[in-house]
Amino acid sequence: MDTEGRSLSALVKEIRRQLSLSQEDLARQLGVSYATVNRWENGLSKPSKLAKAQLESFCKKMTGQGKLTFPEGDRR
Repeated sequence: MDTEGRSLSALVKEIRRQLSLSQEDLARQLGVSYATVNRWENGLSKPSKLAKAQLESFCKKMTGQGKLTFPEGDRR
């Protein structure tokens, strides 16, 4: 998952769209608050190193299960 070439807010929205998750659902999956996910999507904050690691791990898990795909330019 490459968060450099794409805005974080767009990335979080795309993850939620593909997985049909609400902000609250995604927050629960990542172990963060709803407000945190909301701030990421609105560009008001960026994830801490720990939260970024949790998001990347979650995305790898969902990608491995075939539930999440990223355009070729966004893969690592």
